[in-house]
Amino acid sequence: MARLPAGMFSVSAVVMIAGTRGSYALAGAVTATGLAATALVAPWTARLVDRYGQARAALPATLVAALGSLALLLCVRWGAPAWTLFAAYAATATTPNTGGMARARWAHLLKGDADALHTANSFEQAMDELCFMLGPVLAAFLCTALFPEAGTLVAVVLLVTGMLLFTAQRSTEPPARPRPTSKAPLRVAGIPPLLAVCLATGGVFGAMEVVTIAFADAQGHRAAAGVVLALQAAGSCAAGLLYGALKPAGPAARRLPWCVAAMTALLTLPLLAASLSGSLPLLALTLLVAGMATAPTMVTTMTLVQQRTPQGRLNEGMTLAVTGLLGGIACGSAAGGWTVEHVSPTAAYAIPVTAAATALLLALLPPRRAPQGAPRQEVGREPPGRHRRTGEDPLAR
Repeated sequence: MARLPAGMFSVSAVVMIAGTRGSYALAGAVTATGLAATALVAPWTARLVDRYGQARAALPATLVAALGSLALLLCVRWGAPAWTLFAAYAATATTPNTGGMARARWAHLLKGDADALHTANSFEQAMDELCFMLGPVLAAFLCTALFPEAGTLVAVVLLVTGMLLFTAQRSTEPPARPRPTSKAPLRVAGIPPLLAVCLATGGVFGAMEVVTIAFADAQGHRAAAGVVLALQAAGSCAAGLLYGALKPAGPAARRLPWCVAAMTALLTLPLLAASLSGSLPLLALTLLVAGMATAPTMVTTMTLVQQRTPQGRLNEGMTLAVTGLLGGIACGSAAGGWTVEHVSPTAAYAIPVTAAATALLLALLPPRRAPQGAPRQEVGREPPGRHRRTGEDPLAR
């Protein structure tokens, strides 16, 4: 329940704003602004969650985000100036990363069992995709069958209710770490390259969402846009469950380029379908196939983030990865909306392909080597010896 609104808010905002203001460029810019604000605020929210616990930090942050969504609804309903839409949607930036908090719980419960953790991560990715499969369908149905603001309103209710139930599960909550002694994830050598891949991958998701809604609208089937997007998420959901059951061999760092390459290749199918046929059913079929490479890519990426994040900072590290995705979604949403407005919805399907190709180039970059003479240190672990501030022996701890 807490995760389902993640697949509803953007689609609801695009349909609500484009339907009342008549501009996909404005709708894409507003959602991009909100996602960009989330990219800036989310790491600080995650740091508070790590330090004070999920229940104490996530619930107040959820209530603030809910107020921002309600403010956006009222601004659209009452015809407020365009700048108020940007301000209201930016206020939703405090929405906690529910998927990251769930993965942090799995990492706490399954510590030391790599195979079980791979299965849990794959299951969580499948649940993410399920929410992104059902969310757009529900949002599009509510906005078109009832009234334009219905999708946002229902999403707010689900978010608050789901977070109340999630944070009430205290038995699986990881312990808070008020004073973490490990370095921040951004300072770990292996994390920034993964965030760059997440940024480019997010561009795929952001552009695909706006472009598909516009393409369906141009065909006279705006209500079908949610179903078409849901098929892409359905392919990813099925692939995530299969990927979790297979337990592929080899290090995750070696698998990541292959997963991104498959995603890039399959994303050319929607572009060809839109360009050569213009058929919405055929486009939906190609999106179903293209989505099958998304979950393996995300599962492998999140596994690497877990492996490289220092102890006691896991939720912050996972949120940084999601932040990279949100930043990419913001850029992809804005680029997709601009291309739809100034070129055509068909040509705009080149934006996701370009973003995926960029992610592939970033994944193929060789890892940064440590400076000569510097001692080698395992990522995410403190060096042996006593901590210079606390005097504790981390190995004894």
